[in-house]
Amino acid sequence: MTDLARLDGTVFAPGSPGYEANRRPANVAYHDVRPRLVVSCRSTSDVVAVVSYAATAGERLAVRGGGHCFAGRSSTDGIVLDLSELNDVTVAADGVATIGAGARLGQVYPALHAHGRTLPAGCGPTVGITGLTLGGGIGLLGRQYGLTCDRLVGAQVVLADGSVVNCDDAHEPKLFWALRGAGGGQFGVVTALQFATVPEPLTTRVEAWWSDVAVERVMAAWQAWAPDAPDQLTVNLAVIAEPGEPVAVTAFGAATLPEADTHGLLREFTQLAGLPPVTELIPDMPVHRLKASFSDSGEPGRAVRIRSEFFTRPMPDDTLASLTSDLTAGPIHTTRQLSFTAMGGAYDRVPVGATAFAHRGQRFLLEHTAAAGDPWVDRSWHAAHGDASGRVYPNFPDLELDDWPAAYHAENHARLVEVKNAYDPHRFFRFPQSL
Repeated sequence: MTDLARLDGTVFAPGSPGYEANRRPANVAYHDVRPRLVVSCRSTSDVVAVVSYAATAGERLAVRGGGHCFAGRSSTDGIVLDLSELNDVTVAADGVATIGAGARLGQVYPALHAHGRTLPAGCGPTVGITGLTLGGGIGLLGRQYGLTCDRLVGAQVVLADGSVVNCDDAHEPKLFWALRGAGGGQFGVVTALQFATVPEPLTTRVEAWWSDVAVERVMAAWQAWAPDAPDQLTVNLAVIAEPGEPVAVTAFGAATLPEADTHGLLREFTQLAGLPPVTELIPDMPVHRLKASFSDSGEPGRAVRIRSEFFTRPMPDDTLASLTSDLTAGPIHTTRQLSFTAMGGAYDRVPVGATAFAHRGQRFLLEHTAAAGDPWVDRSWHAAHGDASGRVYPNFPDLELDDWPAAYHAENHARLVEVKNAYDPHRFFRFPQSL
């Protein structure tokens, strides 16, 4: 550990004060993983030192921003490189924000709000901005402003050989291309990100719940309506089965439209779905408050499993019937949920080859979520898989995929391998399903 003794940050070893608190990622499924060391970095030079130490010692290295990875890539029995103290957010006069790689969304939105700016990104306050961006970045403003990675204009990266590069469209452009959507941890340790922010709009918040409804009709109506709604409106759908309760449906999202216009658009959906109208909306909500209002605290202490896939066309009635019947099949001990996320709009206005994110032209994303160990997740995913596009969001890694290169990267895979060969030829940054 002598090579790490001069760090600005802190090294936590088993048995030392702070080790237990710092070793656990946000994803409770990996709370039992015990790293040999956790190194909390406070500077780019700290990151260089940790990468060099791990490479020399032959140690496995896991980079942790938010620690939410579904495949446990931010945990290891080797060295965890914790970026959480690299969390500064500054905004220049031209609206370009420089954000430390360890910043969480709960820090980013208020900091940008102070300058009247924001980014299209997710809602969970503990989600790391870097992991979200490197895998794409889907959120409630995305249909209007695009993916989080579409707003990325520069990044600082520590490579496997310990060198530090700053990349953008003019400098290290191949690396910069790959950072926008291939998934985190593939090419180096990102220590800072630069974004072209957007003016923070006022939004109309949408949320409505229904139970004892015709679930198949609701899902069919949403598939036909939500991806084609105006770009200024995003409404997602969740179908939820709880033990001993009737299946419930919730629609939630936001519009950068006036309340009356939002009401009119929602009326189209509820009439098509045979639902009572949405009567309560919250107008004039700035984005930083909107995101906090949708923060998903989840169920503390419960490990969940998620499988997902994109779709380019609506699912037929027989698939919807299968999903509906299977949602309540067998003993239900914890929550099961189908989550539909609307795509389209600005997501599709970027050419497929312009960034590493290959999933343009998708209508929606469907997630199947339940407690770890519930066989329903696989049954439900397979029931829908035949109608899906075969594409999988890199931020929702799925270790059960038969052909993960095609699922995550599609036609961009060969180009990504070339970038990997150029910047990490010895595969120092490696994990299951890495390039």
